[in-house]
Amino acid sequence: MAEADYDDWNAEDTVDHAALDTLEWRRSRFRVLVCIDGSDSAYDGLRFAAQVGKHEECDIVLLNVRPFDQGLRTGGLQVRLARENMLNWGLEVPGVEQLKKGFDLLLEHGHSAQEWDSRHAHSKKWGDPVGDSKIEFRSDTNKRIVLKLKVAPDVASGILDQYELGPYNLVIMGRPSRWQGEFRSFFDAGVVQKVAMLSVCSTLVTRDYAPGRGFLVCTDGSAQSRNAAKRAAVLASFCNETVTLLSVAPIPEKVEKAERLVARTKLIIEGSGVPVAETRVRVGEPIETIIEEGKDFSMIVVSDSGKKRLTRFLAASVAFGVMGRAENSVLNVR
Repeated sequence: MAEADYDDWNAEDTVDHAALDTLEWRRSRFRVLVCIDGSDSAYDGLRFAAQVGKHEECDIVLLNVRPFDQGLRTGGLQVRLARENMLNWGLEVPGVEQLKKGFDLLLEHGHSAQEWDSRHAHSKKWGDPVGDSKIEFRSDTNKRIVLKLKVAPDVASGILDQYELGPYNLVIMGRPSRWQGEFRSFFDAGVVQKVAMLSVCSTLVTRDYAPGRGFLVCTDGSAQSRNAAKRAAVLASFCNETVTLLSVAPIPEKVEKAERLVARTKLIIEGSGVPVAETRVRVGEPIETIIEEGKDFSMIVVSDSGKKRLTRFLAASVAFGVMGRAENSVLNVR
């Protein structure tokens, strides 16, 4: 395994200015950001990423965000961090153990990153003695796995800032510690809820992820929903999961319309080469119905409302209701 040090960086393309490290090149990849906080559900999300990430065009970034730590012992540690990659740090810096565990999990799932070329970087941020550090593994086909330890004023801000350094196609987070109602979320959203509301890419909240039970893909007939269903179906095919389509009619008089919508979405998905195992139409309150129908699936897939980021704080949506209240994993597609 060859290593190369570099002292200065800006975003994620500071090794050099080669075309493969440009923002345009990264946008041509399917990039997954997995937020690792040491919880079991975060590692469930990483297992899902490991499955999707076996595709050659997919890159995986493991992220641990450390809020400012005034009591961190530094000594000669800062110099050491600049010279060594984080896999040699031991347990001296919070977050390193979780990233190591995540990296080992990827190796267990068949990612041979340990044999790839690696580069590491360290930069001072926010006046913190440890700052930001990362180690990037790159295969001979230029597929990448990155371990990133980031310092930020708070965890949610660190995750959102990392997206801006990406960009990413999917952000994966573990089970939220709390999920507020639409009014309180404006003032007191937890980390997962805040990132889900403000991120511009698709977000996956993992809870007891169990592969092999299929994806329940919800559609309301809108163009946004149809596009999201098609993309989710392709993702399901990568994971060898079946696709079941669901449309919920709020009242019995809307059932016929819901049947037409779900049939139309099925044609769109199967036109992209992904089979649909089953279609369902149910009558009821959308959030409760989706949660009940989806509880036995590996994942519930909902589509974002398409609202601008700030207005998501103020407007209730089915997608966010399902994300907050379901007991299994939920993917919100944007």
